[in-house]
Amino acid sequence: MDSHYDAILAAPFGRVGVRTAGEAIRAIVYLPERYALIAPATPVARLLADRLDAYYADPDAPLDVPLASAGTAFQRRVWDAIRAVPRGAMATYGTLATIAGGTPRAVGQACGDNCFPLVIPCHRVVGAKGIGGFAHHGEDGFHLDVKRWLLRHEGAMLI
Repeated sequence: MDSHYDAILAAPFGRVGVRTAGEAIRAIVYLPERYALIAPATPVARLLADRLDAYYADPDAPLDVPLASAGTAFQRRVWDAIRAVPRGAMATYGTLATIAGGTPRAVGQACGDNCFPLVIPCHRVVGAKGIGGFAHHGEDGFHLDVKRWLLRHEGAMLI
């Protein structure tokens, strides 16, 4: 069941599944604790594991790892705008739509399609009237708990 990951790493909120492509990260996936840990099978997965451990200890630690090319031109504009949101801050889907040139709904779709969460911190994107959903999983459950943990860890004032 877990063989399609190059690593499954422990995280304070559950697990992080990692897929690699050559010397780059191809995907980062939030997983519940029921997934068995898998030691990093590639150097880039090991690098991400080290960077994540540093981030869990200090939210200012950089998550600078090589990422595989992904996304449409619009998604990449949204993801670049998300990366510009500083730790401890949040931006609304509407604000990012103005920056990236789309609609709030399209920004939400781009956030949900982000295959590099944490590195591209889509947890910092919230709705105009509340925390919003997360990773195409709506406004409750495991993924929203991850979003809340990440925002608290980074010192964001939760709505």
